[in-house]
Amino acid sequence: MPLLIPAPRAEGFTTTTDVPLYWREDGPSDAPPLVLLHGGPGAHHDYLYPQMLALSASHRVITYDQRGGGRSKTDDRAPITWRTHVADLAALMAERALVDVPVVGYSWGALLGMLYTLEQHERHPEWPAPSRLALISPAPITRAWRHEFETELAARLSGPVIQGLRAALADSGLRETDPAAYRQRSFELSVAGYFADPLRSESLTPFRVQGKVQQSVWESLGDFDLREALRAVRLPVLVVHGRNDPIPLASAEAVADALDARLVVLDHCGHVPYVEQPQALFDAMQRFLG
Repeated sequence: MPLLIPAPRAEGFTTTTDVPLYWREDGPSDAPPLVLLHGGPGAHHDYLYPQMLALSASHRVITYDQRGGGRSKTDDRAPITWRTHVADLAALMAERALVDVPVVGYSWGALLGMLYTLEQHERHPEWPAPSRLALISPAPITRAWRHEFETELAARLSGPVIQGLRAALADSGLRETDPAAYRQRSFELSVAGYFADPLRSESLTPFRVQGKVQQSVWESLGDFDLREALRAVRLPVLVVHGRNDPIPLASAEAVADALDARLVVLDHCGHVPYVEQPQALFDAMQRFLG
């Protein structure tokens, strides 16, 4: 059954970006703000919810649908690149007066947070600077680790456990008797390879990724390797990574090393700690965010 996501305290669309971007705010209006960046690229914010709304108990959480996904879709034929997303984030933070606030990024959102911080540090000192970065299950920071992740995920999805679950679904007759439940179960199996326990995927809010956006962003990064560039950045950083994440732990370790960050490795956890190990994740987040 789909999880219930409460209505935001406030919502709207940006007016300073050439494509209006949907944003929402949650939490007390007088609480300290933070920016939350969803994964993808090409996805939308709400698959982080309702679990990540735990942050709104102590903070005013501002998130948005990144360009090309969710309620920020566009008919513009121009390719969406990593630079597009970085510039959009700068505009959103300036428009919402989010200066010297924490940035929390999940998966691709963690990489976006790193790319933004690099651009702000190296080329755009006029952009709002994050006060600190919390990087949850960060996407790979080199092309080689990206390839390793893709290979591992494909192996998991084609392995006997998930293939057995797919066969059971095909034999269940659910497609004819309850199409909505069949679609939900099909989604769960499509993301099961991200989890330490494939059955935990039933607790993830469904989402869609715009493939064209995802492809154009990753292509725009070329043969990327951020390890040395990140060493120039100095601010408080937390890195959280599941030991069973298909993204190599070595990539998260390299992030922590380059940024002189605290690294928290969660056992019995894949790519989605806010579903698989929420208590450990949010304990670490609260200690870091204060």
